[in-house]
Amino acid sequence: MTVTETEPRMGMRGVKGKNVLITGGTSGIGQAMAVRFAEQGANVAINYVRAAEEAEETHEQVHACVRKVREEGVRDVLVGADVSNEDEVVGMVAETVERLGGIDVLVNNAGIQISRPSHELSAADFDKVLAVNLRGAFLCAREAIRHFLAEQKPGSIINVSSVHQRIPKPSYLGYSVSKGGMQNMTTTLALEYAAHGIRVNAIGPGATVTPINRAWIDDPVKREMVTAHIPIPRAGEADEMAGVACFLASDDAAYITGQTLFVDGGLTLYPSFREPWSSE
Repeated sequence: MTVTETEPRMGMRGVKGKNVLITGGTSGIGQAMAVRFAEQGANVAINYVRAAEEAEETHEQVHACVRKVREEGVRDVLVGADVSNEDEVVGMVAETVERLGGIDVLVNNAGIQISRPSHELSAADFDKVLAVNLRGAFLCAREAIRHFLAEQKPGSIINVSSVHQRIPKPSYLGYSVSKGGMQNMTTTLALEYAAHGIRVNAIGPGATVTPINRAWIDDPVKREMVTAHIPIPRAGEADEMAGVACFLASDDAAYITGQTLFVDGGLTLYPSFREPWSSE
């Protein structure tokens, strides 16, 4: 039988009924994850940033996401917080626990990047990227782990990292450093809390079609420059990232922890070595 878009996805074991908190969940990969978890029967808490200058755009993204999630008949809540702010993170997790009745899965998806040659990068901009991407992920993970331990229950944390935890990204130093730190945080927390039934994994997206990447997605020349580096010669879709995150949160992945799954079309396979070459 040919599967069509109108047919339901096959469910993953142990996802239905779980409560999932997704940071940065109103657009791109985060929104795709919210919808995918909802399709699998999970309840979702969708985090968004309370920022006046982004209010109109955020409002539209939030409601577009909520409409999609509610179509699946699951419970959803919107939780506003800047993940770089400790008090707001504590409040966000507490609100999620209160409104959904707990948390079973945390997805650390919120992230930003600033492009600038490293010698021109200000300390403030470097700190800003690390505050959201790495410190924010730590704060959210810490609060989720505190909840798991207090309730004496297993839990799953999924960090949305990047191929750039492994591949250098010149002119994006803060971003690359933050993702390298996220890789180490993933393995450290996984080892520290494995005996408590808490699994910590990451996904490493490659080039992905999201609103933040419109500059090269909509430009045929730039898009070709990007895809030329990818063994599977296309950009990934946000839903493909969401599918892997949902798998890692499921009981099908119950024996996986401390791992980063690269969802990158082979970008981390050193594609310049596709053709044999020799120095002889």
